[in-house]
Amino acid sequence: MKLSDGVEQAIHSVTVLSQLQPEGVLSAAALAEFHGVSPSYLLKHLQALSGAGVLAALPGPTGGYRLAREPARISLLDIVLAIEGQAPAFRCAEIRQRGPNPLPGKPAAPCRINAAMLRAERAYRAELAKVSIADVLKEVSAEDAGGAIAARGCAFLAINERRRAAP
Repeated sequence: MKLSDGVEQAIHSVTVLSQLQPEGVLSAAALAEFHGVSPSYLLKHLQALSGAGVLAALPGPTGGYRLAREPARISLLDIVLAIEGQAPAFRCAEIRQRGPNPLPGKPAAPCRINAAMLRAERAYRAELAKVSIADVLKEVSAEDAGGAIAARGCAFLAINERRRAAP
């Protein structure tokens, strides 16, 4: 299975936004600059995350994005589904019913290939649902022995974080 680049960008963006002060916001342009990605492509994904209730979008010249809920309540599955959609990755088109010699009538049993793929999808989604952004932050922090990741993020936020009144 291949996920779009938007999933990686979304997860990293949500992780950065989780570091904001309660009244802080970041613009899409700032997030795109931090990650070295296309602002228009990232904006599309930030809007999808906002529509899914993962992010809150605040309009205006001092507007931007921030988390809509606590990092512990945002799973990797929430982000993946916001970006990729709810449909399963594998979609059975019942090709066993096509071609020059299709099976007669409607099949009595569901396609076993589809059933196997859906079981794998459920397992994949269950694993993503177990991992929250808070978990990701703990793992990154534990691996950041020299503090380089934290320093980079802190320096960026010191320059780019905007302050807005809490909702």
